[in-house]
Amino acid sequence: MKNALVIGASGGIGAALVAELQGRGFAVTGLSRSADGLEVTDKASVERVLGRLSGPFEVVLIAVGTLAVGATPEKSLAALEPQRMLDVYAVNAVGPALVLAEVARLLPREGRAHVGVLSARVGSIGDNRIGGWHSYRASKAALNQIVRGAAIEIGRKARDAVVVSLHPGTVQTGFTADYGSYRKVTAQVAARNLCDVLLRLEPSQSGQFFDYAGMRVDW
Repeated sequence: MKNALVIGASGGIGAALVAELQGRGFAVTGLSRSADGLEVTDKASVERVLGRLSGPFEVVLIAVGTLAVGATPEKSLAALEPQRMLDVYAVNAVGPALVLAEVARLLPREGRAHVGVLSARVGSIGDNRIGGWHSYRASKAALNQIVRGAAIEIGRKARDAVVVSLHPGTVQTGFTADYGSYRKVTAQVAARNLCDVLLRLEPSQSGQFFDYAGMRVDW
């Protein structure tokens, strides 16, 4: 039986990813702050919790993030508050970077491995047509750069590894409850779509950014 690891397993989409992978025959390890004390913005916490794992994991999904900390996403530059911006960046970019640093040793050295990091289309600089949501957009753009760099670094030791950013679409969770104007899918549908996309990617596609339909997203 192959092994999978889901970071952020207590969230709506994280829990759905655990269930989806189990349904596909994986032995799934799920980690979260609420269940395991994993605080992704704290390096010591990440090293302690992930340090208990030995792997190898053929699939890793990092499903942590926030739209805004203690507020709604900004609609203008004038609405920016420095500390809130830093808090969003810490969760969306620094946290996944710290996790990826630990994940590298948990992948098989030989054979295919797939690592998917949940990003967002609004993190695409090329796709930005309307502005706004500055902290969230910038943090996801930073995340995409981190994933790109991680793919290069991990690929030096695990040549068959696929490390990518994934856009899940707008998912019906508490995360998006206040954003009713967007077309949403259930967490279960999103999890199925993400696993379909991730598991069919080839090493030559590592370091790229894909949406839930398997289409490349502009950086």
